[in-house]
Amino acid sequence: MANLKSSKKRVRSNIKKEKRNVSVKSAIKTAIKNVEKAENKDSAKAMLSEASSILDSASTKGVIKKNTASREKSRLAKKVNAIS
Repeated sequence: MANLKSSKKRVRSNIKKEKRNVSVKSAIKTAIKNVEKAENKDSAKAMLSEASSILDSASTKGVIKKNTASREKSRLAKKVNAIS
């Protein structure tokens, strides 16, 4: 366990950040799965816009990198366009 006051505070803040990051990453995974499960193109497009929004906010918060968000959005868009 940390001895210094600043170290103890750092441990507390890291736990808070970890909880937030886990929550956001879980939301990302759920949104991606929803897009992939969509049966028709209209619902897939609606879910794609929702997933894109979640990915953008996660990259803004620093949970994931900007390129990772961009790559995921691109992959999802390809899958949506492949749906006939």
